[in-house]
Amino acid sequence: MLFPVLMALAPTTAAQAPQGLDEFLAPIRERHRVPALGAAVLVDGRLAAIGVSGKRKHGSDAEVTVDDRWHLGSCTKAMTATLLARHVDRGRLSWNDTVAERMPDLLDGMHAQARAITVADLLRHRAGLPRGPSRALWSELFRFEGSDRDARTAVAAELLQRAPTTAPGTRYLYSNAGYMIVGAIAERIDERPWSEQMRAELFDPLAMRSAGFGPPGRRDAVEEPWGHRPGPRGPVPVFHDNPSSLGPAGTVHASLRDWARFVGLHLGVCDPGRQPLVRDATLRTLHTPPDGTDYAFGWRVTRRGWAPGPILTHSGSNTMWYCVAWLAPEIDFAVLVTCNQGDAAGACDEVAAACIRRFRRD
Repeated sequence: MLFPVLMALAPTTAAQAPQGLDEFLAPIRERHRVPALGAAVLVDGRLAAIGVSGKRKHGSDAEVTVDDRWHLGSCTKAMTATLLARHVDRGRLSWNDTVAERMPDLLDGMHAQARAITVADLLRHRAGLPRGPSRALWSELFRFEGSDRDARTAVAAELLQRAPTTAPGTRYLYSNAGYMIVGAIAERIDERPWSEQMRAELFDPLAMRSAGFGPPGRRDAVEEPWGHRPGPRGPVPVFHDNPSSLGPAGTVHASLRDWARFVGLHLGVCDPGRQPLVRDATLRTLHTPPDGTDYAFGWRVTRRGWAPGPILTHSGSNTMWYCVAWLAPEIDFAVLVTCNQGDAAGACDEVAAACIRRFRRD
């Protein structure tokens, strides 16, 4: 069975406690000169290893801890897609529903060609939409006076009034704006804001108590890792994020352990005595790209020699943080890596490769 949705997570005992990765991460962090790194590994669907190394903020003495929260950037997209899957499973939504059907309040201003864009097109970046809203609207989103729902509606109204750059469903064009429109659709299915739906439908059922939105911690403290940009004299700490209305495309933060809980869902893991959050058939859909393409619903799908079957992966960055996830659902294996510096793809990829070599079992 490709996704054993009823496989139980065995209770953790002292003998089964996750291995520490702190010393494993330290030399990689030092080699790449990044403030901090974190990693978690799931083997047979359970947390097998976890660790962190480095400083929360460059120039500070505060060390990162295994319970710290990390900004996950575009790895939020798989979470938003999973939220929509919950609505699909309840019969409140179909992947083939169009924006014309789901956003009737914007119909009069919609371009005729844009009306055919489906929810699946938006989630798979095949709607023919630009990466984001116009420069003028993007600037306005940072100081938007209304709610995030109002802001997402404004983005949808602006983009859907123009003809898509390609026919919907025909070409991959990565678009954060498309996920903002998905968030607006979710808010028309369920009157709660996207963020409240995420908590109720994903974070709370998965016991992701650390999960939240925007930069973790506070600007006037070093109680969580800060984001960083590279500078000529070393990492430059930055407490900032994209507009909160971008949320469905990339503003979630969480601890490594809680991010692993979400990833466990996509490995098909379910706690004993609980029903899976997403039906098996729906989970398969989330992991299946259109023929001839490699992007499904919030996941890029590829193949690698270290595992059989399809591999799910995604990276995330708001230019101040970086993270990457690698999942092999057929063998219930996953590696998650985080860094509090935006240009850390090389460091995170090295950690991921080393974890795969160390923990991947035939």
